Amino acid sequence: MKAVVQDRFGPPDILRLADVDVPVPGPDEVLVRVRAAALNPYDWHMLRGDPYVARLMGGMGLRRPKNPVAGLDAAGVVEAVGVNVRELSPGTEVFGFCPGAFAELARTRPGMLARKPAGLAFSDAAALPTAGTTALRGVRETGEVRAGTRLLVNGAAGGVGTYAVQIAAGLGAEVTGVCSGRNAELVRSLGAAHVVDYTKGDFTADGFLERHGGYDVILDNVGNHPLRRLRRALAPRGTLVVNAGGSPGRVFGAVGAMLGAVAADRFVRQHLRVLPTRLDRSELAALADLAAAGGLTTVVDRTIPLVDVAAGLALVEAGHVRGKIVVDVV
Repeated sequence: MKAVVQDRFGPPDILRLADVDVPVPGPDEVLVRVRAAALNPYDWHMLRGDPYVARLMGGMGLRRPKNPVAGLDAAGVVEAVGVNVRELSPGTEVFGFCPGAFAELARTRPGMLARKPAGLAFSDAAALPTAGTTALRGVRETGEVRAGTRLLVNGAAGGVGTYAVQIAAGLGAEVTGVCSGRNAELVRSLGAAHVVDYTKGDFTADGFLERHGGYDVILDNVGNHPLRRLRRALAPRGTLVVNAGGSPGRVFGAVGAMLGAVAADRFVRQHLRVLPTRLDRSELAALADLAAAGGLTTVVDRTIPLVDVAAGLALVEAGHVRGKIVVDVV
């Protein structure tokens, strides 16, 4: 089968399209024929082995990648199931987390998949898993956003941001989206009541805060402001949800920003929360319900073939993708 592989850690141009053996599902696994996949910042972190501290934590391999086939988010059709699998069968349309998603076939566990709604395109379903569950968890669980909450989403035009704006607006929150001017109308169309063009204004600056006040919740998907400035933009007992920080080549990267928030949380009245990472079927199912009901739309920046995954990841790493980049696999 065709797959996008990496033999070592490095920049996107080390990726290559190659012929590899078809993965064989174990007794508790399923094999998915991938119809579409999606790119995430997670993918370039895994590609570069970045931050370095994550290699020591065992998630990506120490000297070389644990999984030579790149990718995680996918949508497709179940090709085969292990002998112990009962909840899925060949022919079932699914989406979710498939390590090695940038390939024609990928092996995963049933608990990392959900059934794809019949009316949802494979391309839209493939974009949902990582970005969608992160947004859902950040807004509903960690941020505890509800009707009337004043929420600011930093990075509102990205993958997580576009979903977060929609989910929060659907809950009745007053959403402020931070993005570039070219994406302002997009973010408004997704449900943001206010938009801040970061090229013209700083939501942590004194003048801005004097006009707008502090926010009940800030979901930070960018990590371009230090913790002390983010706290200034929070209400006295507001909640900061940290979902980003660092850049390629850093020793600690986002891990350092998250540890800083955890440490500071013990000494302040505000709530400084790190967004937990989970690969949860129940969250996938919740996203499927939202999408099927028309409450969640995927913003697709562009659709690319497998051979262009390296170029697509370079764009994601640069941080200027509007919504999601989707890979058309089959």
